[in-house]
Amino acid sequence: MIEIFYRNQESKFESTNNLEILKTLPRESVLWLDLFDPEGEEKRAVESYLSTTLQTRAQAEEIESSSRYSEDDTAIFINTNFLIPSPENYTMESVSFILSGKTIVSVRQAALRSFTDIQRRITAGIRYYPTGFHVLVGILDNRIDLDADMIELMSKELEQYSRRVSLGEDMNEDFLIDINQLQENTMMVRENIVDKQRMISSVLKSEKTPDEINDKLSGLLKDITSLINHTDFNFERLEYLQNTVLGLINLDQNKIMKIFTLVSLLLMPPTLVASIYGMNVKLPLIGGIWDFVMIISLMLMLVLMVLIIFHRRKML
Repeated sequence: MIEIFYRNQESKFESTNNLEILKTLPRESVLWLDLFDPEGEEKRAVESYLSTTLQTRAQAEEIESSSRYSEDDTAIFINTNFLIPSPENYTMESVSFILSGKTIVSVRQAALRSFTDIQRRITAGIRYYPTGFHVLVGILDNRIDLDADMIELMSKELEQYSRRVSLGEDMNEDFLIDINQLQENTMMVRENIVDKQRMISSVLKSEKTPDEINDKLSGLLKDITSLINHTDFNFERLEYLQNTVLGLINLDQNKIMKIFTLVSLLLMPPTLVASIYGMNVKLPLIGGIWDFVMIISLMLMLVLMVLIIFHRRKML
Protein backbone atom coordinates (compact mmCIF):
# COMPACT_ATOMS: atom_id res chain seq x y z
CA MET A 1 0.00 0.00 0.00
CA ILE A 2 1.19 3.50 -0.78
CA GLU A 3 0.15 6.82 0.72
CA ILE A 4 1.06 9.95 -1.26
CA PHE A 5 1.11 13.30 0.54
CA TYR A 6 1.26 16.32 -1.73
CA ARG A 7 0.31 19.99 -1.99
CA ASN A 8 -2.62 20.88 -4.15
CA GLN A 9 -3.01 24.08 -6.16
CA GLU A 10 -4.12 25.89 -2.99
CA SER A 11 -0.92 24.78 -1.19
CA LYS A 12 -2.91 22.54 1.13
CA PHE A 13 -1.87 19.01 1.99
CA GLU A 14 -3.80 16.13 0.48
CA SER A 15 -3.22 12.38 0.46
CA THR A 16 -4.14 9.65 -1.98
CA ASN A 17 -3.46 5.99 -2.74
CA ASN A 18 -3.73 6.45 -6.49
CA LEU A 19 -0.42 5.77 -8.23
CA GLU A 20 -1.60 7.45 -11.41
CA ILE A 21 -1.38 10.85 -9.75
CA LEU A 22 2.43 10.60 -9.81
CA LYS A 23 2.26 11.04 -13.59
CA THR A 24 0.82 14.53 -13.16
CA LEU A 25 2.37 15.81 -9.93
CA PRO A 26 5.57 17.88 -10.13
CA ARG A 27 8.40 16.79 -7.84
CA GLU A 28 8.34 19.95 -5.74
CA SER A 29 4.68 19.40 -4.74
CA VAL A 30 5.18 15.85 -3.39
CA LEU A 31 6.10 15.82 0.28
CA TRP A 32 5.99 12.15 1.32
CA LEU A 33 5.66 8.77 -0.33
CA ASP A 34 4.92 6.23 2.40
CA LEU A 35 5.12 2.61 1.24
CA PHE A 36 3.60 0.19 3.74
CA ASP A 37 4.24 -3.46 2.76
CA PRO A 38 4.42 -2.31 -0.88
CA GLU A 39 3.76 -4.35 -3.97
CA GLY A 40 6.15 -4.57 -6.89
CA GLU A 41 4.12 -2.18 -9.03
CA GLU A 42 4.17 0.47 -6.31
CA LYS A 43 7.93 0.16 -5.87
CA ARG A 44 8.58 0.46 -9.59
CA ALA A 45 6.34 3.51 -9.85
CA VAL A 46 8.18 5.30 -7.03
CA GLU A 47 11.59 4.34 -8.42
CA SER A 48 10.61 5.68 -11.82
CA TYR A 49 9.21 8.89 -10.32
CA LEU A 50 12.33 9.63 -8.24
CA SER A 51 14.84 8.13 -10.70
CA THR A 52 16.38 6.07 -7.90
CA THR A 53 16.32 2.54 -6.48
CA LEU A 54 14.48 1.54 -3.33
CA GLN A 55 16.38 -0.61 -0.89
CA THR A 56 15.25 -4.16 -0.29
CA ARG A 57 14.33 -5.56 3.13
CA ALA A 58 17.60 -7.49 3.25
CA GLN A 59 19.58 -4.30 2.63
CA ALA A 60 17.57 -2.47 5.30
CA GLU A 61 18.47 -5.12 7.88
CA GLU A 62 22.23 -5.01 7.26
CA ILE A 63 24.24 -3.74 10.22
CA GLU A 64 27.27 -2.21 8.45
CA SER A 65 27.59 1.54 8.87
CA SER A 66 27.78 2.05 5.11
CA SER A 67 24.48 0.20 4.75
CA ARG A 68 22.74 2.15 7.50
CA TYR A 69 23.49 5.56 5.97
CA SER A 70 24.75 6.64 2.57
CA GLU A 71 24.51 9.56 0.14
CA ASP A 72 24.88 10.19 -3.54
CA ASP A 73 24.64 13.34 -5.64
CA THR A 74 20.86 13.55 -5.41
CA ALA A 75 19.62 11.62 -2.38
CA ILE A 76 20.26 10.40 1.16
CA PHE A 77 19.59 6.73 1.98
CA ILE A 78 18.85 5.79 5.58
CA ASN A 79 18.10 2.42 7.20
CA THR A 80 17.06 2.25 10.83
CA ASN A 81 15.08 0.13 13.26
CA PHE A 82 11.83 0.90 15.04
CA LEU A 83 11.02 -0.97 18.24
CA ILE A 84 7.62 -2.65 18.52
CA PRO A 85 6.63 -3.52 22.12
CA SER A 86 4.52 -6.55 22.99
CA PRO A 87 3.37 -8.11 26.29
CA GLU A 88 6.12 -10.75 26.16
CA ASN A 89 9.08 -9.13 24.41
CA TYR A 90 10.13 -6.43 21.97
CA THR A 91 10.81 -6.81 18.25
CA MET A 92 12.78 -4.69 15.79
CA GLU A 93 11.22 -3.53 12.53
CA SER A 94 13.51 -2.25 9.75
CA VAL A 95 12.49 0.98 8.01
CA SER A 96 14.15 2.63 5.00
CA PHE A 97 14.10 6.34 4.18
CA ILE A 98 15.13 8.14 1.01
CA LEU A 99 15.48 11.93 1.06
CA SER A 100 15.52 13.28 -2.46
CA GLY A 101 15.20 17.04 -2.78
CA LYS A 102 12.20 18.08 -0.67
CA THR A 103 10.58 14.65 -0.90
CA ILE A 104 10.90 11.79 1.57
CA VAL A 105 10.19 8.14 0.81
CA SER A 106 9.63 5.60 3.59
CA VAL A 107 9.48 1.83 3.13
CA ARG A 108 8.21 -0.35 5.98
CA GLN A 109 6.58 -3.70 6.55
CA ALA A 110 4.70 -3.02 9.80
CA ALA A 111 2.21 -0.47 11.09
CA LEU A 112 4.05 2.05 13.26
CA ARG A 113 2.46 4.60 15.56
CA SER A 114 5.07 7.29 14.77
CA PHE A 115 4.07 7.28 11.10
CA THR A 116 0.35 7.35 11.86
CA ASP A 117 0.74 10.33 14.20
CA ILE A 118 2.73 12.39 11.68
CA GLN A 119 0.32 11.55 8.86
CA ARG A 120 -2.55 12.74 11.03
CA ARG A 121 -0.75 16.02 11.72
CA ILE A 122 0.02 16.60 8.04
CA THR A 123 -3.54 15.95 6.89
CA ALA A 124 -4.81 18.20 9.70
CA GLY A 125 -3.11 21.09 7.92
CA ILE A 126 -0.19 21.76 10.24
CA ARG A 127 2.39 23.84 8.38
CA TYR A 128 5.46 22.55 10.16
CA TYR A 129 6.40 20.10 7.40
CA PRO A 130 7.56 22.09 4.37
CA THR A 131 10.09 19.42 3.30
CA GLY A 132 10.76 15.72 3.69
CA PHE A 133 13.52 16.55 6.18
CA HIS A 134 10.91 18.09 8.48
CA VAL A 135 8.78 14.95 8.14
CA LEU A 136 11.78 12.82 9.11
CA VAL A 137 12.46 15.02 12.14
CA GLY A 138 8.80 14.76 13.16
CA ILE A 139 8.87 10.96 12.90
CA LEU A 140 12.09 10.70 14.91
CA ASP A 141 10.84 13.15 17.54
CA ASN A 142 7.67 11.12 17.98
CA ARG A 143 9.66 7.89 18.06
CA ILE A 144 12.04 9.16 20.72
CA ASP A 145 9.08 10.19 22.88
CA LEU A 146 7.69 6.67 22.58
CA ASP A 147 11.09 5.19 23.46
CA ALA A 148 11.20 7.43 26.53
CA ASP A 149 7.77 6.14 27.57
CA MET A 150 8.98 2.55 27.21
CA ILE A 151 12.05 3.27 29.32
CA GLU A 152 9.83 4.86 31.96
CA LEU A 153 7.59 1.77 32.04
CA MET A 154 10.62 -0.50 32.36
CA SER A 155 11.91 1.65 35.23
CA LYS A 156 8.61 1.23 37.04
CA GLU A 157 8.72 -2.52 36.44
CA LEU A 158 12.25 -2.59 37.81
CA GLU A 159 11.11 -0.74 40.93
CA GLN A 160 8.40 -3.36 41.46
CA TYR A 161 10.99 -6.15 41.26
CA SER A 162 13.25 -4.31 43.72
CA ARG A 163 10.33 -3.86 46.11
CA ARG A 164 9.53 -7.58 45.94
CA VAL A 165 13.13 -8.39 46.85
CA SER A 166 13.10 -5.87 49.72
CA LEU A 167 9.88 -7.39 51.09
CA GLY A 168 11.47 -10.83 51.08
CA GLU A 169 9.04 -12.45 48.68
CA ASP A 170 9.73 -15.93 47.38
CA MET A 171 12.51 -15.83 44.76
CA ASN A 172 12.16 -18.66 42.28
CA GLU A 173 13.13 -19.54 38.73
CA ASP A 174 10.24 -17.55 37.20
CA PHE A 175 11.38 -14.40 39.01
CA LEU A 176 14.89 -14.75 37.54
CA ILE A 177 13.42 -15.34 34.08
CA ASP A 178 11.36 -12.14 34.41
CA ILE A 179 14.48 -10.17 35.36
CA ASN A 180 16.38 -11.66 32.42
CA GLN A 181 13.56 -10.73 30.03
CA LEU A 182 13.61 -7.17 31.33
CA GLN A 183 17.37 -7.09 30.72
CA GLU A 184 16.85 -8.24 27.13
CA ASN A 185 14.21 -5.57 26.56
CA THR A 186 16.48 -2.90 28.05
CA MET A 187 19.32 -3.90 25.73
CA MET A 188 17.01 -3.82 22.71
CA VAL A 189 15.77 -0.34 23.64
CA ARG A 190 19.34 0.87 24.04
CA GLU A 191 20.37 -0.64 20.72
CA ASN A 192 17.40 1.02 19.05
CA ILE A 193 18.24 4.42 20.57
CA VAL A 194 21.93 4.20 19.66
CA ASP A 195 20.94 3.40 16.08
CA LYS A 196 18.88 6.62 16.02
CA GLN A 197 21.82 8.54 17.47
CA ARG A 198 24.13 7.43 14.67
CA MET A 199 21.53 8.20 12.03
CA ILE A 200 20.74 11.70 13.34
CA SER A 201 24.45 12.51 13.66
CA SER A 202 24.98 11.53 10.02
CA VAL A 203 22.00 13.60 8.83
CA LEU A 204 23.23 16.55 10.88
CA LYS A 205 26.62 16.41 9.15
CA SER A 206 25.15 16.20 5.66
CA GLU A 207 25.40 19.23 3.39
CA LYS A 208 21.93 18.42 2.03
CA THR A 209 20.28 19.01 5.42
CA PRO A 210 18.46 22.38 5.67
CA ASP A 211 19.95 24.72 8.25
CA GLU A 212 16.56 25.37 9.89
CA ILE A 213 16.35 21.84 11.28
CA ASN A 214 19.89 21.66 12.70
CA ASP A 215 18.77 22.96 16.09
CA LYS A 216 15.97 20.40 16.19
CA LEU A 217 18.35 17.57 15.32
CA SER A 218 20.79 18.73 18.00
CA GLY A 219 17.95 18.73 20.53
CA LEU A 220 17.03 15.17 19.53
CA LEU A 221 20.65 14.10 20.08
CA LYS A 222 20.57 15.58 23.60
CA ASP A 223 17.34 13.70 24.32
CA ILE A 224 18.88 10.48 23.03
CA THR A 225 21.99 10.96 25.19
CA SER A 226 19.82 11.30 28.31
CA LEU A 227 17.85 8.16 27.34
CA ILE A 228 21.07 6.20 26.82
CA ASN A 229 22.29 7.25 30.28
CA HIS A 230 18.96 6.18 31.75
CA THR A 231 19.05 2.77 30.07
CA ASP A 232 22.64 2.26 31.26
CA PHE A 233 21.53 3.04 34.81
CA ASN A 234 18.58 0.66 34.51
CA PHE A 235 20.82 -2.09 33.21
CA GLU A 236 23.24 -1.63 36.11
CA ARG A 237 20.29 -1.82 38.52
CA LEU A 238 19.10 -5.00 36.84
CA GLU A 239 22.54 -6.60 37.16
CA TYR A 240 22.67 -5.60 40.84
CA LEU A 241 19.14 -6.94 41.37
CA GLN A 242 19.96 -10.19 39.61
CA ASN A 243 23.10 -10.66 41.74
CA THR A 244 21.07 -9.91 44.87
CA VAL A 245 18.42 -12.48 43.95
CA LEU A 246 21.07 -15.10 43.18
CA GLY A 247 22.74 -14.33 46.50
CA LEU A 248 19.44 -14.75 48.38
CA ILE A 249 18.77 -18.02 46.59
CA ASN A 250 22.26 -19.25 47.52
CA LEU A 251 21.67 -18.25 51.15
CA ASP A 252 18.42 -20.22 51.22
CA GLN A 253 20.18 -23.23 49.74
CA ASN A 254 22.98 -22.89 52.28
CA LYS A 255 20.42 -22.81 55.10
CA ILE A 256 18.87 -26.01 53.78
CA MET A 257 22.27 -27.68 53.52
CA LYS A 258 23.11 -26.47 57.01
CA ILE A 259 19.96 -28.09 58.39
CA PHE A 260 20.75 -31.39 56.67
CA THR A 261 24.35 -31.24 57.92
CA LEU A 262 23.22 -30.51 61.49
CA VAL A 263 20.73 -33.36 61.47
CA SER A 264 23.41 -35.72 60.19
CA LEU A 265 25.86 -34.62 62.89
CA LEU A 266 23.24 -34.95 65.62
CA LEU A 267 22.45 -38.49 64.57
CA MET A 268 26.05 -39.61 64.24
CA PRO A 269 26.74 -40.29 68.00
CA PRO A 270 23.44 -42.18 68.60
CA THR A 271 24.05 -44.12 65.41
CA LEU A 272 27.51 -45.08 66.67
CA VAL A 273 26.08 -46.34 69.97
CA ALA A 274 23.31 -48.22 68.19
CA SER A 275 25.85 -49.76 65.82
CA ILE A 276 28.00 -50.93 68.72
CA TYR A 277 25.09 -52.57 70.51
CA GLY A 278 23.94 -54.09 67.26
CA MET A 279 27.08 -56.24 67.00
CA ASN A 280 26.74 -59.99 67.59
CA VAL A 281 29.13 -60.02 70.58
CA LYS A 282 28.61 -60.00 74.32
CA LEU A 283 28.39 -56.43 75.57
CA PRO A 284 27.68 -54.86 78.98
CA LEU A 285 24.25 -53.43 79.88
CA ILE A 286 22.33 -56.00 77.90
CA GLY A 287 19.48 -57.99 79.32
CA GLY A 288 17.16 -55.77 81.43
CA ILE A 289 14.69 -52.97 80.84
CA TRP A 290 16.86 -50.50 82.72
CA ASP A 291 19.76 -51.33 80.46
CA PHE A 292 17.67 -50.20 77.48
CA VAL A 293 16.76 -46.97 79.31
CA MET A 294 20.41 -46.28 80.07
CA ILE A 295 21.45 -46.80 76.46
CA ILE A 296 18.69 -44.47 75.21
CA SER A 297 19.70 -41.90 77.82
CA LEU A 298 23.30 -42.11 76.62
CA MET A 299 22.19 -41.41 73.07
CA LEU A 300 20.17 -38.39 74.16
CA MET A 301 23.09 -37.07 76.18
CA LEU A 302 25.36 -37.32 73.17
CA VAL A 303 22.84 -35.42 71.02
CA LEU A 304 22.59 -32.74 73.72
CA MET A 305 26.38 -32.44 73.89
CA VAL A 306 26.60 -31.90 70.13
CA LEU A 307 23.93 -29.19 70.33
CA ILE A 308 25.78 -27.42 73.14
CA ILE A 309 29.07 -27.53 71.25
CA PHE A 310 27.48 -26.10 68.09
CA HIS A 311 25.66 -23.43 70.06
CA ARG A 312 28.81 -22.25 71.88
CA ARG A 313 30.67 -22.01 68.60
CA LYS A 314 27.74 -20.09 67.05
CA MET A 315 27.34 -22.63 64.32
CA LEU A 316 23.57 -22.91 64.73
